[in-house]
Amino acid sequence: MKRIIFWLMAVMIFMSTTAAQGKKILYVPIDDRPCNLYQVVQVAEKLGYEILTPPAGMVGTKGFNGDPEKMWAWLDETAPQADFAVLSTDALIYGSLVGSRTHDLDAATILERAQRFKTFREKFSYLPIYAFGTIMRTPRSGSASSAEPEYYKEYGAKFFNYTVLLDKQEMDKLSGGDKQAMKKLEAEIPKEYLDDWFKRRAKNSDANELFIEYTRAGIFDYFLLGCDDSAKYSQTHRESRRLTELSSDLGKTKIQVTSGADELGMLMTARGINCDRNEIPFVSVMYNEGKGADTFPSYCNEPLGVSIDAAIIAAGGLKIPEHERADLVLAVNTRENGKTYESAVAKKNKIRQRTDIKTFMKPVKKFLAKGYPVAIADVSFANGSDNALMNQLKRNDLLYRIKAYGGWNTATNSSGFLIGAGVLTKFMNDKDVAEILTTRYLDEWAYQANVRQEIVGASYGLPGEGNPMDLKDKLAPLEELLNERMRAFAAENLRLPNRWRLENLNVRLSWKRTFECDPRFKLVK
Repeated sequence: MKRIIFWLMAVMIFMSTTAAQGKKILYVPIDDRPCNLYQVVQVAEKLGYEILTPPAGMVGTKGFNGDPEKMWAWLDETAPQADFAVLSTDALIYGSLVGSRTHDLDAATILERAQRFKTFREKFSYLPIYAFGTIMRTPRSGSASSAEPEYYKEYGAKFFNYTVLLDKQEMDKLSGGDKQAMKKLEAEIPKEYLDDWFKRRAKNSDANELFIEYTRAGIFDYFLLGCDDSAKYSQTHRESRRLTELSSDLGKTKIQVTSGADELGMLMTARGINCDRNEIPFVSVMYNEGKGADTFPSYCNEPLGVSIDAAIIAAGGLKIPEHERADLVLAVNTRENGKTYESAVAKKNKIRQRTDIKTFMKPVKKFLAKGYPVAIADVSFANGSDNALMNQLKRNDLLYRIKAYGGWNTATNSSGFLIGAGVLTKFMNDKDVAEILTTRYLDEWAYQANVRQEIVGASYGLPGEGNPMDLKDKLAPLEELLNERMRAFAAENLRLPNRWRLENLNVRLSWKRTFECDPRFKLVK
């Protein structure tokens, strides 16, 4: 009987994969970072799809904001080959995510480029369009100034605090002291900088309003609008409240305004694939004890449970309460106190097994023992895995018994990308799943939570120009050290199943900075 069930499952997976052979996805990413380009392509290709992406020199990258005009020309030329399209509105208007924050485009140019989506739909009316865009972020300081206007270096914290108070004011939550603080901040920030920043945001917000209307008119089959790095109160949250209200009549199966940015491309690709296959994956969710779904993560403007529910819908799935009926059981690693921490302190959790990890592992083991398809959203830390959790997964030989894992950036980046990729794993064979898991472990556990700290420290001791956000002369020696440390970490920690071996591991710092890495490899026997 077991052989018959195994044979039937193998046939179903084979038929599901071969059904996609020859099908093509037209994909314009928000930029060419691995999370937005290669890793999305990697997932889709496991299901037999070919992803058509704009050539290098068009898509935004480090030091280049992208070329919308060339991307639009490429779209018109390439669209006849595709079965559906996943399009970044930011890339096709501003060139990239960074371009949306720093552009000097006038309102007429933005409107004209936005209107091209309507023209594109009219020209290729048979082509489903799954679009995604962002509401500009509101960084807490000028520490990320390379992706912000120059004046944000000096005035970033003041901008953030000022918009916190503007947001609170509109929600009738200002105290007398808050009103005085707002007047003081308004006086301290040069008016020309305030005008420039708010005018750029207003133009971007106007474009997003138009896209809501396009969704209402059926030009977009789905529109996912993410709040880039944000907070409970901020200008990003302020704008999201208004755009949410404008789209409230459409329903979440057509449009959503939610936290996040870099996971949106994966979520819309997953939705397109599920729609193409007429699939509605069932997802159940289990949070660790404590705040759980009410956790309010760093860099987000809504509780984690709201973001996760939104991501399930965006990917074309349906949240259900019964774990035994789920196509994916999502186990969410949260702290009891509802806080998230930074990966810079994650290494301290290597040895000590925290009580919250014990409570989390108990149901995970139970689900796996019952044969449930488990995915782990590791959001205890921003920008990297929770070492205490990963060491328990390793110790119990569970790293490759789960179906999907995410723990790489903000809580919504991690959980959103995980959900998008995770709901598709039921169509994959064991090797495909292991390859995607290995990518995640190398990126998020090996690099983000461990090796990156060493690389950042080493960068300061090297001769030549460069710093962790722009390595310049230090790139080559740091990549050499990076590969040495990553290969050692993989050899010590990644226990691959089925006698597979990790070969040709090569890790690059593709944006010439230490913030992210791009691991490539082969699994062989």
